[in-house]
Amino acid sequence: MNSVCVFCGSASGTNPLYAETARATGAELARRSLTLVYGGGRVGLMGEVATATVAAGGQVVGIIPGMLAAKEIAFADGAELIVVDTMHVRKAMMADRADAFLALPGGFGTCDELFEILTWAQIGIHQKPIGLLNVAGFYTPLLAWLDHVVIEGLLKPKHRELLIVRETVGELLDALAEWKPVQPVEKWATLAER
Repeated sequence: MNSVCVFCGSASGTNPLYAETARATGAELARRSLTLVYGGGRVGLMGEVATATVAAGGQVVGIIPGMLAAKEIAFADGAELIVVDTMHVRKAMMADRADAFLALPGGFGTCDELFEILTWAQIGIHQKPIGLLNVAGFYTPLLAWLDHVVIEGLLKPKHRELLIVRETVGELLDALAEWKPVQPVEKWATLAER
């Protein structure tokens, strides 16, 4: 594992612990010589993680669509900044440049990125570890919903296990580094289920 794509909010949220955790994530990535790959913004939690990574001597790759570069005030200080045409290209390039994925608190965009990368793992497009940092219980309701989806038979338990959840960045990065890929699904349904 040489690079980690971090999905997180372009806002900072109301709990100061979110920004503190974003800064701790950036510092820990740098300490472990892991390149940060992220959405390229200078604002919110995105800006916090990138600024902390650079400040700690780490490498940063920011990938941002041109239409968002002005809105998110693209981060260029000490980073490799790649401006692309669309959100789809941004997400594909982030996925290609990363060896693992980690989600911090965020809104629609963060969840979009997280669930797309989980779906890609589920159907076998990639076999990279995916982690969620449950800062101050931020994602506890979402995790309960995922468990509900399993109970309702709409998600296989082995696919629920694709999402590694920890409460500290050190524990999560350790778990991502130790993760072993699961066997991709060859058929979505057994004969009895068809």
